[in-house]
Amino acid sequence: MSPAGVDEQGRFLGNIWHVIHTALWNPLNVHRILGNMAFGGGVVAAYAAYKFLAAKTDEDRAHYDWMGYIAMALGVAFLIPLPFAGYWLMREVYAYRQQMGITLMGGLLAWLFIIQATMIGILFLSTNYYLWQALGRMRGAEKYQRYIKYLVFVLCIGFLIFITPHTIVMTPAELKAMGGQQHPVLGNYGVMSAKNGGINVIITTTILSFVWYMRGNKVSTVSWSKFGNIFMGIFFGCAYVNIIWLAIYGYYIPANVRVGLSVPQVATTLSCLFFMFALNGFMMKGAKQMGAIEWGKISVRSQYALIMLATAFTWMMGLMGYIRSSVRLFWHVNEIMRDNSPWAYTHTVGFAANMISFNVLFFWFSILFVFWLGSLGVKKAPVEAKAGVPGGAPQPAEGH
Repeated sequence: MSPAGVDEQGRFLGNIWHVIHTALWNPLNVHRILGNMAFGGGVVAAYAAYKFLAAKTDEDRAHYDWMGYIAMALGVAFLIPLPFAGYWLMREVYAYRQQMGITLMGGLLAWLFIIQATMIGILFLSTNYYLWQALGRMRGAEKYQRYIKYLVFVLCIGFLIFITPHTIVMTPAELKAMGGQQHPVLGNYGVMSAKNGGINVIITTTILSFVWYMRGNKVSTVSWSKFGNIFMGIFFGCAYVNIIWLAIYGYYIPANVRVGLSVPQVATTLSCLFFMFALNGFMMKGAKQMGAIEWGKISVRSQYALIMLATAFTWMMGLMGYIRSSVRLFWHVNEIMRDNSPWAYTHTVGFAANMISFNVLFFWFSILFVFWLGSLGVKKAPVEAKAGVPGGAPQPAEGH
């Protein structure tokens, strides 16, 4: 994508580190590491969901419910910074070759980014849905249930803005009827200023769902708990206002200045992540538990949400790999070694989507086969430990 350490004819200039450490080396490494860690968490969560659905005893369901939650939490921990790493990568692509960035975000591959945005939205919606279902395994978490509808509304608004395209592929008749390629109203939400606001609102809402889950069956006993709750509410409220205000303000400044607004938006979201998690941890230290976490006492729908999470991870991994490779167009090595074969063309969006979907299906059928093979070797043994230890994980039976 971004060759370095060679001249215009591809001749080696003598420093191997310059060949390796290209303009996109750092952002691509960070983006891929985060993506693979989140993907791994999703696969383990899907395995736990599969075993939960196939479990015959309460002890097995408790064990795999706990396993699914831990895997999901690890996957989402790497998912939350992933959009920021992707934005950094795209920014470096534009800095390296503006035409590559235009091909990605506003040209041949632009509609694949709409599909990518849809997958990201599904990931965060599935995560939040699972957390809301998981509140059901904790006594005392009912107090949060009545607020979930407001989070659903916020998530849906952010999701719809995030997936709105700037321009639409249309027939000449449709183009004439609409008065241009950009919709006079919806087209305004297709620019990066709105999309950055949308995804940061989604991530901030996911952080809030995690905070609620962490305190679901607990009541803070610290003397300053009332002040802490008020401060957390004001902090989240100010975070939403700041993110939305910066998204709106981006419409009134030049594009080259607007790019810099992503930094305070990201800082606001990460402040919610680190400060609110830390504050919540201090508030819940020594908290009174209203009851043990009843592992296994969760709806079947939650397990399908974990499977959806893992499938969306897989689809997005394949999609982004294809996008990253295709941006080279007809070059083996960008602008140095051209592909002169008859197959040197970029596939249509439809063909690419079908091929990636086939890869996803093939991968998951293979994984399910491995899951099934693993279940054949499980030894049946009597369960000696009971599930539902307050604040702890159930002990798995021998053979698990």
